[in-house]
Amino acid sequence: MNTGTQTSRSRARKTTLLLGLLLVLVFALSLGIGRISIKLTDLPLLFQALVHPDLADHSLHTQAIALFWVRLPRCIMTALVGAGLALSGAVYQGLFRNPLVSPDILGVSAGATFGAALGFVVPGVEFFGIQALAFAFGLLAVGCALLIAKAVAVKPMLVLVLAGLVVLSVFNAGITTLKYMADPYNELPAIVFWIMGSMSRASWNELAIAAPLVGGAIILAHLFCYRLNILSLGDAQALSLGVNPKPWRILFITTSSMAVAVSVATCGQVGWVGLVIPHIARTLVGPNHEHMLPVSTLTGAIFLLLADTAARSLSGAEIPISVITAFTGAPFFAFLLYKNRGSGWS
Repeated sequence: MNTGTQTSRSRARKTTLLLGLLLVLVFALSLGIGRISIKLTDLPLLFQALVHPDLADHSLHTQAIALFWVRLPRCIMTALVGAGLALSGAVYQGLFRNPLVSPDILGVSAGATFGAALGFVVPGVEFFGIQALAFAFGLLAVGCALLIAKAVAVKPMLVLVLAGLVVLSVFNAGITTLKYMADPYNELPAIVFWIMGSMSRASWNELAIAAPLVGGAIILAHLFCYRLNILSLGDAQALSLGVNPKPWRILFITTSSMAVAVSVATCGQVGWVGLVIPHIARTLVGPNHEHMLPVSTLTGAIFLLLADTAARSLSGAEIPISVITAFTGAPFFAFLLYKNRGSGWS
């Protein structure tokens, strides 16, 4: 092992450790900040107030309910969604060998949003039914893109991107149609608010469904990240190294798309996380996916926790989280464009 590789690994370990500690700090701050201020030093008292509400002060009991039933599942879900979106963006950028690719390139976000909008318009569909439709149509969108690419069977990666654009356009047209058909007083505002994104719907029940799916996708991507390094070299190089790119490509696309579909089904569309965060990770530890994926995962969780904390704290009414991510992500991406002028993207 040469000195450069050892230095790179040492730097990656230190960066990952620091980001892990920062995530714990941001998570703790996010738990305490909100309309109801909570001191984490009062955690034993809050737990006691939750278990024995008849013996606790009313204000303490209110804080305990806010912490354990509202804010804790919300913060966990936010970190999970941020990690999943950032990881998916890193995987897609490596897989397609394009730093401008985002997780919704195959239409998964548009498909999931269409499913949610359909649930709002169809009578009798409850909230979990809306989430199920969002998840199903998100995966359906990816499946359609893969089928189109398979049918063409020429330049698979390029055709897959073009197929994703076709699917994206079709589902966006479907979303527009559903918005046109929706009741302007009830259904249309619900659809628009869903599209803007919010973590306010997070609960322990949702977390029990989302955590295994997004967590499983994150674990699989980390276990086989060395394959992603090979796939990012191109099909010819992968074959010369004895790796069949097709099954690995399907695995990475499926797991990443599943993470995005679950995220959209849970909190609506959240932009810029999957596009910008992988660039930050690449700047910190380089393009090696064995180092970049953990850093992307942690940075995505930190970024979305900060964005959600701002969204529910800056004003009396909660700001859509996609507004916060756009206001912070877009200027940073412009900075990246300026920084990489004349040198190309690495």
